[in-house]
Amino acid sequence: MIKYKKVTKTTEEISSVKCDKCGKEYDVDDVFEVQEFHYISFWGGYGSIFGDGTKVECDICQHCLHEMISSFCRCSDGSG
Repeated sequence: MIKYKKVTKTTEEISSVKCDKCGKEYDVDDVFEVQEFHYISFWGGYGSIFGDGTKVECDICQHCLHEMISSFCRCSDGSG
């Protein structure tokens, strides 16, 4: 979940991000953690287990994402 603070009457900026899995909240000044957050957003299609036409959103910290997918994800160093 992304939290915003009012900058002016018409402008907001991000003040913190909170992991939807573990609940840990990171201040925007914690640049290394915030830049590694993963924001998932999609609409469930016809026959989706989430529901046809359902909007699905989730903000996950890198630690929870690693815990959830490390046993089957593929990692490379990006060199080719």
